[in-house]
Amino acid sequence: MGAIASGGVRVLNEDVVQMLALPKEVVNRVAAHEQHELERREHIYRGDWPAYDIHDRIVILVDDGIATGATMRAAASAVRKQHPARTIIAVPVAASATCEEFAAEVDELVCVSRPEAFFAVGFWYEHFSQTSDEEVRRLLEQARHEQQPVTLQK
Repeated sequence: MGAIASGGVRVLNEDVVQMLALPKEVVNRVAAHEQHELERREHIYRGDWPAYDIHDRIVILVDDGIATGATMRAAASAVRKQHPARTIIAVPVAASATCEEFAAEVDELVCVSRPEAFFAVGFWYEHFSQTSDEEVRRLLEQARHEQQPVTLQK
């Protein structure tokens, strides 16, 4: 029915909310639950590291694909609030109509495949397993370590 992102971003798929006749209090309860999950993951993934300063930088948002666009829309909105120099979305596959919508929302959209009959992101992969929190944490820690300046000893 939607997605949330850091900075208080909340994107609702109004069509889904109306179709399911979801009361506002249900939407708010789910959003609050997801906000706790977002904060938990940010803490696990980042630890004590501050968020990157992306002001006046080029930001590339990458995902395994875009179906309805709610998650990417939330991510793009959270990034826009921080005033990057450019925002680019890069995905291997997305619904054709969704790509057209996003083209106007970001500076650049790179999408390798735009099938008309989309179904779901996982449909376009041979293997579509979830990435564990531990794997994400480990990869981010590895990236941080590689960014540390190297001090040469004499």
